[in-house]
Amino acid sequence: MAKAIHMMIRVRDEARSVAFYQTAFGLTVADRFGFDGFTLVYLRNPAADFEVELTINHGRTEAYALGDGYGHIAFAVDDLDAEHARCASAGLAPNPVKEFHRDSALMARFFFLTDPDGYRIEVLQKHGRYR
Repeated sequence: MAKAIHMMIRVRDEARSVAFYQTAFGLTVADRFGFDGFTLVYLRNPAADFEVELTINHGRTEAYALGDGYGHIAFAVDDLDAEHARCASAGLAPNPVKEFHRDSALMARFFFLTDPDGYRIEVLQKHGRYR
């Protein structure tokens, strides 16, 4: 059986991205590997083995074109309202909390953040299938 282990995004400023993911989700550097021309930084927290891999291409100054294929990564939290307030007070500019209903029942409560390179991140209340 296959197991998802990480997702990779390209970022321009390692320190800025590491600080964002630390502040937003408590992810810390699990490993960092420098190579000629690029650096790989793996971020995780104690809640899961799944990692966010940051790829920093040395010398890159222009923003990456995210295209129209990338959607978002999602994180589930115990208390969505508290996380929204925490992110707002940390200056991360979360979008308003929204709800999806299906068949008259709550399907999801969530908000979105955008990281320093423009990647969208969904933050969901742990509920139903979102655990």
